[in-house]
Amino acid sequence: MSDVPSQQSGRPVGIARELAQLLDRYSGPLVLYARQLCSDPEDAVQIAFVKLAQQQPIPKDRAAWLYRVVRNEALMQSRSDRRRRDREQVFAQTRSLWFEPNASASLDGLAASEALKQLTQSQREIVIARIWGGLAFREIAQLLAISQSSAHREYQQAIESLQRELNEPCPNQTNQQT
Repeated sequence: MSDVPSQQSGRPVGIARELAQLLDRYSGPLVLYARQLCSDPEDAVQIAFVKLAQQQPIPKDRAAWLYRVVRNEALMQSRSDRRRRDREQVFAQTRSLWFEPNASASLDGLAASEALKQLTQSQREIVIARIWGGLAFREIAQLLAISQSSAHREYQQAIESLQRELNEPCPNQTNQQT
């Protein structure tokens, strides 16, 4: 073995010490700076220091470089968060509408959605699987891991509840004699 200081990716050992000093000196102020720009400032600062460690050669004005990279990372994070919130909001709005509006329909979609929300989770699943999914009670029973007679009984109870809530007869009533 030689007495030459070890190298990491062609860089002297002293770089680790310098990075540690920069981290001690600037991490707090950088987090404070990034906090005004994004929701997770620690991530932006951490990414900046990782990028600094990967720089070949290390920038001359390290502080200015760190602030610029933290700012860029924080702005990217903020834009990403905003895009995600927008997507989630659009999804939530479309998800709350279980039925597409149709002026010629005899059933009020909003009222039907509200009525479906009043059912238990299993009743709601059964009604949707039966009416809109076209599944047979045998298939619904397998889907929910219940007996076929339980699926049929839950369906009938749900339909009766929906009829009371909507004040309308259901066009897809099943044969009551089975």
